[in-house]
Amino acid sequence: MSLIAIRKRSLTIETVYHEGGPPADTPLRVASACAVIRNPYAGRYEPDLLPFMAELRSLGTLLAEELVATLGKDNVQAYSKAAIVGVNGELEHGAVWHEAGGWAMRQVLGEPKAIVPAAKAVAATGYRLMVPLHYIHAAYVRSHFNSAEVGIQDAPRPDEILFALVMADGGRIHSRLGGLTREQVSVHDGQR
Repeated sequence: MSLIAIRKRSLTIETVYHEGGPPADTPLRVASACAVIRNPYAGRYEPDLLPFMAELRSLGTLLAEELVATLGKDNVQAYSKAAIVGVNGELEHGAVWHEAGGWAMRQVLGEPKAIVPAAKAVAATGYRLMVPLHYIHAAYVRSHFNSAEVGIQDAPRPDEILFALVMADGGRIHSRLGGLTREQVSVHDGQR
C-alpha cells in the first residue's frame, strides 16, 4: 500500500514587475507547487522513515515537473523546498522532504550544483511558511537570495503534511547589492 495519499494540490505563480523602481524588462516569476498528503505516521512514533522518504521521490518529481512546465526548464534560476507538518506529526516527518524534494528537482533540472535551501515547521491548519530561495548553480549569487510564501488555507490538517517545491526564473527585481553574479560563476562547486 502506498504511503502517499494526496488530498489536494496547488500551483501558485507570483509575477513581480517592479519593487518601486522602473518596471523590469522581464518580470520575475516565482512559482510554488504544493501537495497535501495524509501523514502515515501522525499520532505515533515511527523509527524508520526511510521508506517514506524513498516513496516521496515520485511526489517530488511530479511537483518539479509541474514547475518546469510552468516556467520552462531553461528559465529556472532559483529554487527551494518546504514542508508544513500538521500538529499530530513531528518535524522529522517534514525533514524527509530534504532528500526527496531536493533529489527530484535536481533530476528534473539536470543536476544543478547548489544545495537546495529549505524550511519546515509543525503548525496548525492555514499556516504560511516563508521559504528561502537561491541560485541553482552557486549558493553565493547574492542577487538570487529571495523568499516565497507557501501554504494552503485549509492545510495541513492535524494528520496531514503539506510538501512544497518553489522555483523562480530570475533573481530579485532591482538587485543592486554587488557580490558574485551568475555570469561570474566559475568554480562550479555549488557555491561559487
